Amino acid sequence: MLKRTRRVVVKVGSQILSSSDGIEENRLRGLARELAALHTRNKEIVVVSSGAVAAGMSRLGRKHRPKSIPEKQALAAVGQIKLMALYERAFAKFDKSVAQVLLTADDLASRQRYINAKHTFQMLLASSIIPIVNENDTVAVEEMKFGDNDHLSALVATLLEADLLVILSDVEGVYDRDPRLHRDAELIPLIAEARGIRQAIGAGSMSPAGTGGIVTKLGAAAEAAAAGIPTVIASGLKSGVLEKIFAAGEQIGSLILAEQDRLPSRKHWIAYNLKPNGELIVDQGAHDAVVQKGKSLLPSGLREVRGAFGVGECVRCLDPAGKEFARGLVNYSAQELNRIRGLHTSRIEKVLGYKAYEEIIHRDDLVIL
Repeated sequence: MLKRTRRVVVKVGSQILSSSDGIEENRLRGLARELAALHTRNKEIVVVSSGAVAAGMSRLGRKHRPKSIPEKQALAAVGQIKLMALYERAFAKFDKSVAQVLLTADDLASRQRYINAKHTFQMLLASSIIPIVNENDTVAVEEMKFGDNDHLSALVATLLEADLLVILSDVEGVYDRDPRLHRDAELIPLIAEARGIRQAIGAGSMSPAGTGGIVTKLGAAAEAAAAGIPTVIASGLKSGVLEKIFAAGEQIGSLILAEQDRLPSRKHWIAYNLKPNGELIVDQGAHDAVVQKGKSLLPSGLREVRGAFGVGECVRCLDPAGKEFARGLVNYSAQELNRIRGLHTSRIEKVLGYKAYEEIIHRDDLVIL
């Protein structure tokens, strides 16, 4: 299956590229060699790379990772130049051209910019250029950051309708328990059901060099799976890892299969690209109508409104126990919803003086998680 894939997004984690002295240049060159070989075999390659802050620390002689946002952003600005120069030199040895693409969460939350980004990527790939993607840390504000490049890699894979997402880190794959605490932990070679895998696997950790542990990687795999894209999580510390992933009959890392019932592009965008600005707590009847019958969310089932949001913004939908079960775009503001919650739709106009919609969230704008 993997051998037949054509468009591949490869995420290279900071754990792979970072060293005590900054960037592990030999490892970067080795990965570039493998990626170039795949590209020569007519695969379209997109690289999502961490490492800008680490490169900036090396360039300025810093030994300790900064804690403040402005300092991180400044180091990223310095380091991104060095990181791209390393990639450009590494790929040039194999006569491959690269392009720098810097994104923020705000870019992909805007539907118009989302589509513009897609067109740019398509033109680069059609021109046989390898895009090197990173978060634009210099301008990204904390509340609109991707949080980690695992999430970014899943969004890019979805944007491009990739055939495969590969996440390279310092872990061999997904284990049934934390291998650092349990010597008998076993690698899970195949995960057929992506939903709930973050909750099922309790081996999450934070890496000192980056911001992503195995839980975020599983989250990225679940996002990709919802878009119909399989994911391989494997160790990028091993030489030849990419060659082995695409070799017929070779088993390496963990393969998370795509969901058969993939989300439409727009619904995936709502679920994973937009930042929720509020929460709606509904009763059990409303929950069941939405989840089991595919109905729209009506004001009669609304019990509580949390947050301040306007019309058309994204919100979380919570069941009576407080568990999120859906996300969607609201037809009324938080202030309006507080006035009509629990009411039958026939009373909306009497209370508000108008009735823009029958539904709080129409089912076309509602995504079951």
